[in-house]
Amino acid sequence: MIVLRPVQPQDIKYFARWWRDPDLIRVTSGDTVELTDHQVARYFKNIFESQTAQHFMVDCDFDTIGHISLQKRANDWWETQIILGEKKSRGKGYGLQAIRQLLDEAKTRGISKIYLEVRPENVRAIRAYQKAGFKRVGKMINTLNKLQPQLVRMELG
Repeated sequence: MIVLRPVQPQDIKYFARWWRDPDLIRVTSGDTVELTDHQVARYFKNIFESQTAQHFMVDCDFDTIGHISLQKRANDWWETQIILGEKKSRGKGYGLQAIRQLLDEAKTRGISKIYLEVRPENVRAIRAYQKAGFKRVGKMINTLNKLQPQLVRMELG
């Protein structure tokens, strides 16, 4: 059973491990330069200080397996991102369950304009997003990250 819970200070250990996992980095940012402890701590601190984002840890049967967020963007749009950091949890439908729970939470808060951006080669993630109700609206050229030159934009339909 999947449960979304607020991020807690001790969760930094998961971020430190996940953001150094080359397999995970390949399907996300693509930047394989290992993050320093200071960089992880700064990223994690931003989670707690954000006034425009909602961050949750994804727990499955009392084990923490991932992180999911909803970030306020321009024109009443919100961007979602999910990371299943624990390899043993991938491909089992847990990400889809987490997304659906996050979308239910967003609906109770009156949030309906939700999008995400995903690498075109991350077929498994795209399939899960489609099952959750997201529709492909186009490909984007990412000029900010040479390691992630194209992204698929998906919006909740």
